[in-house]
Amino acid sequence: MLTFILIAVAVILVTIGLVKLVDKFIPSKFKPILNIVLWLLIAFLGYQTYMSIYEPIQFNKVKNKRYAEVIKSLIDIRDAELAHKQVTGKFTDNFDNLIKFIDTAKYTITQRRDSSIIDVELTKRYGVDTTKDIVIIDTLGFESVKDSLFKTSSRYKTMMNVPGAEGEKFKLQAGFIEQNDIKIPVFEASVLKNVILADQNKDLVAQENQVVSVDGVNGDKLKVGSMDEVKTIGNWPITYGSAE
Repeated sequence: MLTFILIAVAVILVTIGLVKLVDKFIPSKFKPILNIVLWLLIAFLGYQTYMSIYEPIQFNKVKNKRYAEVIKSLIDIRDAELAHKQVTGKFTDNFDNLIKFIDTAKYTITQRRDSSIIDVELTKRYGVDTTKDIVIIDTLGFESVKDSLFKTSSRYKTMMNVPGAEGEKFKLQAGFIEQNDIKIPVFEASVLKNVILADQNKDLVAQENQVVSVDGVNGDKLKVGSMDEVKTIGNWPITYGSAE
């Protein structure tokens, strides 16, 4: 972009020089037409230079606003998935099931306390009362998942829809990966940048898909979680809010 701007400015300066040369050396009868052509060229190049600066600025404004909205939905999906795993032991790849879960499921509220009891085996062995420490988990009650996560909001019912992209939905995956012979549940919710920015300049979107930066969203999608490793964080930088 900087190269284009420098070239455009150089061409404008050269064109202005040509206008002056035309005014000085070209016969009077040709001057009006040539001057009009050259000034039109200057205006065109000036407009192109302006747009090469203005359009990326506007693109970034639109991008940042849409990313922020998409990230809010991804955080809701993650919170719902984590609740699903806490209650059922696994994640789900079905939004209908996830919404139904939020509507009906409850957390079990427990309390852990330390205690001790007679160790029957050791008491028999040594002939004296011998105790062992245990942990007792008491069930105190139950709490609605919906009330805990979303209070009175019903936004979870539309969290599968990509904000600003009518008819588009997040891709939701769930499964297991194996580590040390243990199957660990994982999930990933994602959406391509091409979908979020479908109505924007294609060249700028292509550049955005190749971003590698500490203050940008790297790669060609926004996502939370991973199907390749055990993590539930998002791939956006802190400038958009915590990814944890």
